[in-house]
Amino acid sequence: MFGLFNRIPSISTKELKSKLNPKIVLLDVRTPAEYRSGHIAEARNLPLNRISTYHRPTTEPIYLICQSGARSKQAARLLTRQGYQVINVRGGMNQWSGPVRGGK
Repeated sequence: MFGLFNRIPSISTKELKSKLNPKIVLLDVRTPAEYRSGHIAEARNLPLNRISTYHRPTTEPIYLICQSGARSKQAARLLTRQGYQVINVRGGMNQWSGPVRGGK
């Protein structure tokens, strides 16, 4: 097993809330339907099955979120291999208590 917890930095949803700003790179790796059901305003949807298509030059960290944290960990592994600095959001949208856009 890949030493995931040692290699992929992570933050809580509370920590993410304090970092949100218009310039943050926050990728929501859930399906488009999940994203439409409610997402963080600053998040861009890039489903896990398309994460390998991400090719944007950035020196900023990329924050990754999904529903529970499992898919974002997978995405983090893939983007780390491509040389990006990534940070996984532990607990995902299940733990998010801030405002969401979309949904019911």
